[in-house]
Amino acid sequence: MDLGAKILTTRWAVRLPIPMFKTGFGFVFLGRLLMLEHRGRVSGERRYVVIEAAEHESHDRIVVASGFGRSAQWYRNLEAEPRCGVSVGWRRRVPARAELLDADESRALLERYAARYPKAWAALHRSIVDATGETDPEIPMVRLHLESARPPR
Repeated sequence: MDLGAKILTTRWAVRLPIPMFKTGFGFVFLGRLLMLEHRGRVSGERRYVVIEAAEHESHDRIVVASGFGRSAQWYRNLEAEPRCGVSVGWRRRVPARAELLDADESRALLERYAARYPKAWAALHRSIVDATGETDPEIPMVRLHLESARPPR
């Protein structure tokens, strides 16, 4: 198993950035990572996950990928309850709504990501394949619609 796959499958390692975001230091990730706050679909309790922002479409729209497919707990929670919170850069706990994208749009966004970050995509894809054991894993995308803090024009 490569190092990336080990990190992706080690709970404490993937949870390591959460306290940084909770204490207001998410800006150190330069908007590349974000913390998603969501509700457990069974427990109703707050849950947190830090994931990469695959694309900043605008100030209020960010796309993320579920490297573990539709079975990722955070993805399933957003499927049940799309209202969530996002901390990214200097912005903390911004109310947002998740839009689960279909396979065609997800594929197109992944292709753009791979073209923009070929080395990062190669390493990430290799780690996802290694971690999941799937040779061609489905990677669904989610568009996060953040409430705007800007006054209307």
